[in-house]
Amino acid sequence: MNTHTRLIARLLSIALVLMLVACAGTETRRSTGEYIDDKTISAQVKAELARDAVTKATQIQVETYEGVVQLSGFVDTQEAIPRATEIARGVNGVKKVENNIRLR
Repeated sequence: MNTHTRLIARLLSIALVLMLVACAGTETRRSTGEYIDDKTISAQVKAELARDAVTKATQIQVETYEGVVQLSGFVDTQEAIPRATEIARGVNGVKKVENNIRLR
């Protein structure tokens, strides 16, 4: 009986490991370098928005994932919305800009 119990425990352990490996294969992971690149892009976009007289970047949030920049938040003038997109596109490494900024 002891040998039988050990065999069942080993089979269950193997099944558990196989399930974990199968689940891990479906998830995509970014390298540390890619994460840092995205943070650098976000920081550069924020800096450029803050320097610009039209956007002023007071209420604009910037998130970047795999080079895609997402802008969100609120601005005081209609002209600041397309200007923010233009500024973000000008930053090195930006592949695409999704602008979700709203007029206050």
